Amino acid sequence: MRTRIYKQLLMMLVAICSYTVAHSQQQPDSLSAYLEIATKNNPVVKQRFIEYKAALQKVPQVGSFADPELNIGVFLSPMELVAGSQIADIRFMQMFPWFGVLKNAKDEMSLMAKAKYESFRDAKLQLCYDMERTWYEMNKIAQDVTISEKNIEILHSVERLSLVKFKASPTSSNNPSSSSASIPNAGTQNSSSTSSGMQRMSGNSGATANTLSNQTSSSMQSNVMGSSSGGTGLADLYRIQIEIADIENNVSLLENKKSTVAARFNSYLNRPLTTSVTLPHIMKADSLGFSLSSVSDSMLNHNPMLGMLQFEQQSLEAKRRMVTSMGYPMVGVGVNYSLNKKSEMSTSPMNGKDMVMPMVTVTLPIYRKKYRAMQNEADLLKSATEQGYKETSNLLQTEYYEALQLYQDAQRRTNLYNKQILLVNKSLEITIKSFSASGSGLTDILRIQQQLLDYQLKQIEALTDYNMAIAWLKRLMAHTQIQ
Repeated sequence: MRTRIYKQLLMMLVAICSYTVAHSQQQPDSLSAYLEIATKNNPVVKQRFIEYKAALQKVPQVGSFADPELNIGVFLSPMELVAGSQIADIRFMQMFPWFGVLKNAKDEMSLMAKAKYESFRDAKLQLCYDMERTWYEMNKIAQDVTISEKNIEILHSVERLSLVKFKASPTSSNNPSSSSASIPNAGTQNSSSTSSGMQRMSGNSGATANTLSNQTSSSMQSNVMGSSSGGTGLADLYRIQIEIADIENNVSLLENKKSTVAARFNSYLNRPLTTSVTLPHIMKADSLGFSLSSVSDSMLNHNPMLGMLQFEQQSLEAKRRMVTSMGYPMVGVGVNYSLNKKSEMSTSPMNGKDMVMPMVTVTLPIYRKKYRAMQNEADLLKSATEQGYKETSNLLQTEYYEALQLYQDAQRRTNLYNKQILLVNKSLEITIKSFSASGSGLTDILRIQQQLLDYQLKQIEALTDYNMAIAWLKRLMAHTQIQ
């Protein structure tokens, strides 16, 4: 019984693992998965790798001897000689360069191929960096949309609460029956006091008129206040609806921008621009994974652009050695074979014998001006490459300080906005409770809600800058998730 249960559990576990693997292959939702796809399919990366493979093919080209020469001459009419007639002349010659020319030429092309490989590495690193920036930008837009939609829900709640208060305000503050009843009661009291005595009436008629006037003005003032309260409630509703409309419009703009950024992201993957991109629900802070002090040293030692310039310098050194060796003579070794026919009139023992003649050819590089110019060209190109190396090194160090500043600034802003959001949330809860109890403070709610939205958006922006700064630092030190 237990064995059967174990088998069933094992089969369920295998099925779950298979489904998970298949689902992850169909819908890659992680940045590393997208990076792996891009490095295999991106046209720029493919181009640089093909250029590197093409550069490797130059090594056997320059490392081989020149093609031998074979000359064949046939006499249409045999040339009469003392010992026969010459029918044809065959010549074979092989040229050999000076010692070290082929070796230095192979070294030059090998180093140039390595420089091409560094260019390929740089293209792959740049692709990963651009994809990471685009990925974080899409995450920021998605988080902005989520935050805005949550704020719309809160504003709708405040709108419903304000609507309830607005409907209840006319019955409580603007009651015409009570104000009209107060006026007749005042008239009854005045007539009874008049019948009690003529002298008392004549003495208090002015006071009674003043009392009636005060009661009437107070009732009219209460009516005016009630109507103004209702107008204020209606204006508050309009203000909430205006705020909701603005946020909804901003959400629409963000959705359009998200489509544009997604199209750019799909272009890196070399797939249709309208393909959907799966994003995580929550954007998390990336980890640096190394100390900031190690970035500068690693950047100068492993950056592909510096490596490419170093290989170019070494290739130019090999080229200069090759050019120097080319200034020495080239030696050619060959053989000349003469095909002869016997002559009937000749009695010489050499009659009809073929002639074999070894040959040696030597070039005379007496025109030294071109060889000196080739050496000067190699020296000048090497000097230019050295200056390019210094300039690239300075630019990388400048970018390092800029990325470090962005990293530290984003880290500080993230901590600040986390605290600010916590305090604003507490303030908003208190203000909403006060509004639901007394009906006052709607302006404070809208102001605090706008402040909360602003801090939340700034928090996402700071987190995005933080992740982009980490991606920038990794780009400078030639570190990526895909090797």
